[in-house]
Amino acid sequence: MSFTGPSIGSGGRREALEFGRTHVVRPKGRHQATVVWLHGLGDNGSSWSQLLETLPLPNIKWICPTAPTRPITLFGGFPTTTWFDMGELSEDAPDDVEGLEAAAGHVANLLSIEPADSMFPHNFFIMGSVFDFSSDLGTIAL
Repeated sequence: MSFTGPSIGSGGRREALEFGRTHVVRPKGRHQATVVWLHGLGDNGSSWSQLLETLPLPNIKWICPTAPTRPITLFGGFPTTTWFDMGELSEDAPDDVEGLEAAAGHVANLLSIEPADSMFPHNFFIMGSVFDFSSDLGTIAL
């Protein structure tokens, strides 16, 4: 799925970001909540869907999209799957607003096609994995 958002890339031209495959883990029981799980840098939706399928949470539908592959400034332009560009590891680093908007638009699109459940109309959650460079361990961020 592609998303053409605000100007992405150099020169103010619009480029369509090609998002990878979205993997869905359907609930084994009664559908009571939907979680969109965003993978970390360099990962994909498939690896997380395989893990999430093993959890004893039968009433949750997991949606695991895959970010587009794009160059990462922090990695000297090396391309990898990422929701947005990163220029440096600092709280003061500028945000990639265009990349964040494209990712948010993609998630909103995924949720817009979710069927409304009259008993649980607001049980949508967005979660993801974050890579912690200081400890080389993956952590979970809400």
